[in-house]
Amino acid sequence: MSRYFSSKYEKLTPYVPGEQPKDMKYIKLNTNESPFPPSEKAVKAAAEEALNLRLYPDPELTALSRSFASAYGVGERNVIFSNGSDDLLNFAFMAFCDNETGAAFPDITYGFYPVFAEFNNIDYKEIPLKDDFTIDIEDYKGLKRTIFIANPNAPTGIALAPEEIEKIIIANPDNIVVIDEAYVDFGAESCVPLTEKYDNLLVIGTFSKSRSMAGARLGYAIGNEELINDLNTIRFSTNPYNINRMTMAAGIGVLEDPEYTKNNCLTIIKNREYTVNELKKLGFTMTDSRANFVFARKPEVSGEKLYLELKKRGVLVRHFAKDRIDDYLRITIGTSDEMKSLVDAVRIILEEM
Repeated sequence: MSRYFSSKYEKLTPYVPGEQPKDMKYIKLNTNESPFPPSEKAVKAAAEEALNLRLYPDPELTALSRSFASAYGVGERNVIFSNGSDDLLNFAFMAFCDNETGAAFPDITYGFYPVFAEFNNIDYKEIPLKDDFTIDIEDYKGLKRTIFIANPNAPTGIALAPEEIEKIIIANPDNIVVIDEAYVDFGAESCVPLTEKYDNLLVIGTFSKSRSMAGARLGYAIGNEELINDLNTIRFSTNPYNINRMTMAAGIGVLEDPEYTKNNCLTIIKNREYTVNELKKLGFTMTDSRANFVFARKPEVSGEKLYLELKKRGVLVRHFAKDRIDDYLRITIGTSDEMKSLVDAVRIILEEM
């Protein structure tokens, strides 16, 4: 770092995105992107809106809010959008944590949570998952902290039922509970209906996974109108034009094509089950994933070695060099052909070993 870099960030360890190597063509199963293109309606809408790029986008996101509210059955003032859900997660750390109110989240979860806490100089508590990587809801009662839970969790894919999350919300009436639902469309149950019942619940989601818009960067949060106003205070104090015109139009287009999204999710679920069954035949164990990935390990085989051997063969998966999970691989679910290629590559590697 330069000698001009602020001392307040000198110990910050940044988030590490999934690798994007360009040395060869890979089957890319490491960043939880959709294997399917965006809805044709989304592509058409974005292309048409490109003609208006000389104009600033609507900072109120009126048309997108109206379309989204109709699709989700919430009020237009109960939703906020951002440049990817990561922005809103950061906004939540900024808005609902401070010197008096710290944060809490699992020790094995989305890697951006501790980064956001450290970036905002917030005290945080990492709560260990149980041995089976599930959350013990008793650990989250009466924490007097802002709670962040990815549901389904990443990288494990394990989901809590809304009634379990409701117990956490009830047990923390004076603090915000943030539920990060990036992967909810692949077999878990959303907590959005609970936002009408509890004013301390914020549900954050994304168009990146199930709606094939990772490259467009569109995230959202749903909650009590006052919470949304708090987040908008942060948004308008940083970048009120945070959603560009093409992304906004694409978001409306994909919301108008729900069957396309639904069918893609069903295909990914089907491909996930195929992958789980085939890996089990090869002696793998894995969590009960409700996401668009599986979290798997082969007993007595190094996760890092398996990751590297797959990479040599042109198959990218995600490996985390972290205690308790360093022998696991997080494998994004792609097309049926991609998953067959993965299984074939794993089989060959194991035979060579």
